[in-house]
Amino acid sequence: MPPQPQIMVDLQMEQVMPSPDLKAIARLISQDPGLSGALLKIVNSAHFGLANRIASIQQAVNLLGCHTVINLINAQSIKGELTDEAILVLNRFWDSAQDVAMTCLTLAKRIGYHSPDEAYSLGLFHNCGIPLMLKRFANYMEVLEEAYASTGDVLRVVDTENRLLNTNHAVVGYFTARSWRLPEHLCEVIANHHNAWAIFSDESGRDAQLKTLLAILKMAEHICETHRVLGGQAVDLEWQCIEQPILEYVGLSGYDFENLRESIRDLAVL
Repeated sequence: MPPQPQIMVDLQMEQVMPSPDLKAIARLISQDPGLSGALLKIVNSAHFGLANRIASIQQAVNLLGCHTVINLINAQSIKGELTDEAILVLNRFWDSAQDVAMTCLTLAKRIGYHSPDEAYSLGLFHNCGIPLMLKRFANYMEVLEEAYASTGDVLRVVDTENRLLNTNHAVVGYFTARSWRLPEHLCEVIANHHNAWAIFSDESGRDAQLKTLLAILKMAEHICETHRVLGGQAVDLEWQCIEQPILEYVGLSGYDFENLRESIRDLAVL
């Protein structure tokens, strides 16, 4: 997955400083899904022998150390130059990923989820299949916009992708996240992030962690207007279908959620 050009410039500026700042490097890396994924793939590998896979970029940077992280950045920078057209299209993805990640972090704190860093990583990575779909299908953004426009009580965003392309960005994102060795429960949320209606229709107590993370993600997507930024739609048709079961699950009324959304905007999270 190509790194964001401006992030690479900022990282290269940081690494030539006499004493590179690991916190600043971690902050920059955490804004880019491709760099973050490559970093987590290394730190979650068998070489490190961690008891549990981690999803925190800051923790990964601390474990790897400055020298290894800088080598990783340099390796990513030689993947090839992007065309202006590709950068323009991918800017929609990069901007959306950063906004949703920050909003997931804030929502996780507000509703008391035990690992806000994990929620941040989910927001950053949940659409990581989109750049790969763009690389494979020249008309992918047109298909994605049609998918968002066709979403309703029965159809999901991924159903249109499956019909037209025989795969979808959630499936590709799932295998990408697994290749990065993200924690398995995060991979499962990525695979199901357009399957919220079916998951929240199951009223059993199973998959509580999956439901909580998925609820955080879908609220964040709605707040960040993913339907407009990536889907090119004025109305969030998907949210209209899943709003009630998600808000009931997290214990928020529609009024509470509107206040929460406005407070997040007021805090300049986006």
